[in-house]
Amino acid sequence: MTINKFINARSWAARSLASLLAGFVLACSLPTAALAQAASAPESAAPAAAVAPAPPAAPVAPTITEEAVDNPYGLKALWAQGDYVARSTLIILVIMSMGSWYIIFTKLFEQRAMLKSARASSELFWKASSIKDGMGSLEEGSAFRFIAERGIASSDHHEGTMVETIDKHTWIGMSIDRAVGNVQGRLQDGMAFLATVGSTAPFVGLFGTVWGIYNALVKIGISGQASIDKVAGPVGESLIMTAIGLAVAVPAVMGYNWLIRRNKAVMDETKAFAGDLLNVLLAGKRA
Repeated sequence: MTINKFINARSWAARSLASLLAGFVLACSLPTAALAQAASAPESAAPAAAVAPAPPAAPVAPTITEEAVDNPYGLKALWAQGDYVARSTLIILVIMSMGSWYIIFTKLFEQRAMLKSARASSELFWKASSIKDGMGSLEEGSAFRFIAERGIASSDHHEGTMVETIDKHTWIGMSIDRAVGNVQGRLQDGMAFLATVGSTAPFVGLFGTVWGIYNALVKIGISGQASIDKVAGPVGESLIMTAIGLAVAVPAVMGYNWLIRRNKAVMDETKAFAGDLLNVLLAGKRA
């Protein structure tokens, strides 16, 4: 009985030892298998990466070309769609602008000619031996020659006429002053037009704008559509009138102020020449 128990105990110890050895062997084999599987993963991924197709090239953006589109609400549309009042207003503004620029350039050339005559009178006229010789050195039709001719005529035809009762000094002075006044009046020609254009052109353009907006609102009310395309177009066309009025008025005002300042410089030279001429005529050296 004792031997049987010993044999059974021995068999149980052998089975327990075998179980422990089998668990130890399995535990040691698991990390090795995991490491082998991890090592084989990059090797299997490398061929896959090698045969992976290249990414497609980025698409080239198409070239965008801008096409010129006619403005349906510009000056052309304003003229084509406007009534007789709008067209008349636009024609008036164009006439104002053309007249302003014509006067500005005409007066500019006239002032330059008078300043040139002033330099010629100081260089040639006063260096002549007599007034008549000096008058021949002045340009024909110039303002300074006109003043010299009037002064000489008043001095030559004083005696034996109705004006003989007026003393010679006063008569010659009056004649030269009148000649200077004529020159000044000629310089002022057209300046009133510039002042009128500068002060009224914005209001003429504003009238065209108000009239255009009125017509636009009437058309919108008749059609019954108040969308942005129905409002912006006609109103924008009407506002062009205000812009045109300002474009006409600004050059007229600036030209007026500029020409007035230049007229003052020209008249200073003219009055100085007239005063010197008066003194020479009263001195009696005319021949």
